[in-house]
Amino acid sequence: MTDYHERLTKFLLDKNDYLSSAQAKIWVELLWEDFEATYAKAGRPYQGIEMTERVVKQWIQQYGEKLHEFVAQNPKYKDYFLLDKNTLH
Repeated sequence: MTDYHERLTKFLLDKNDYLSSAQAKIWVELLWEDFEATYAKAGRPYQGIEMTERVVKQWIQQYGEKLHEFVAQNPKYKDYFLLDKNTLH
């Protein structure tokens, strides 16, 4: 799964200049886990890693350039991103 996460992290970094590499990786992991958990809770059969990658990539395509703004509006995620807020790439 590391290859998938690395590809998606790079894709997110290409979309958003405000995120550090570590922050982009956290976003990819959060989006990945959110999709898989939501899909499972809905009782749908597992469609594989490729399906999850496609959905997360689509989300990054649609929302990636604004993800850094999400934390300001949703403080419960703030702790995830305090790691290295001043370190880009």
